[in-house]
Amino acid sequence: MKSTDYLKSIAGKDAAGLTAELEALRKEQFNLRMQGATGQLTQTHRMREVRRNIARVKTIMRRAQG
Repeated sequence: MKSTDYLKSIAGKDAAGLTAELEALRKEQFNLRMQGATGQLTQTHRMREVRRNIARVKTIMRRAQG
């Protein structure tokens, strides 16, 4: 998914939805880290995508607060 498509998909979510999205991304990041540590990670680009998506969600959450 392109970053603009991802931003559009999370832009309409409320605070609870953003929190759930952030939690899901953190779990995915953990799973990818474990796969990398055990040598089972085949899609190495997902690490970068997930890390950036976490930053995007946190940015949207911060904008909603201020």
